Amino acid sequence: MSESSLPEQYKRIRERFGDFFNAVGNLGEVLRTQGPIDEKTAHLIQLAAAVAIRSEGSVHSHVRRALGKGARPEEIYHAIILLTSTIGFPTVSAALSWADDIIEK
Repeated sequence: MSESSLPEQYKRIRERFGDFFNAVGNLGEVLRTQGPIDEKTAHLIQLAAAVAIRSEGSVHSHVRRALGKGARPEEIYHAIILLTSTIGFPTVSAALSWADDIIEK
């Protein structure tokens, strides 16, 4: 992802709170290496959690990251629609539109 395409809030936090930003980034890396789940699957799991808490920014981030680890758009959409019976159609519908924001760019 190029610097110019990063969200402004992301860049502001990185600039204002460098140590905090690095610690959070390192935590994510460490957690993904603590078990047998590959990085693509880990990002799909994190995407599902972001959808469940209705975090548009996190959905955008994990769609980008999952794509970067080789996930196909169909896998991303499937990870989202699998949540319908758990979190409901309206939340899933919103999340699909947030995924489209990234996939259709």
